[in-house]
Amino acid sequence: MHPTYRSKKVGEVDIFYREAGPAEKPVILLLHGFPTASHMFRDLIPYLSESYRVIAPDLPGFGNTESPPRLS
Repeated sequence: MHPTYRSKKVGEVDIFYREAGPAEKPVILLLHGFPTASHMFRDLIPYLSESYRVIAPDLPGFGNTESPPRLS
């Protein structure tokens, strides 16, 4: 199953994420490290989504998620 691409507003930041798999299945949350993005899971998501609901966000400042506003 191929992922869908979505975003969710969290505070002042739109968080981009990839999601795949049936909603009723157990969830696996794939978190990337520095300096990568959810794109690194592009080949893994289809395999895992056969048995799980997979969510892979881009953390703030990486991939398709913007950096939060800087405090002054």
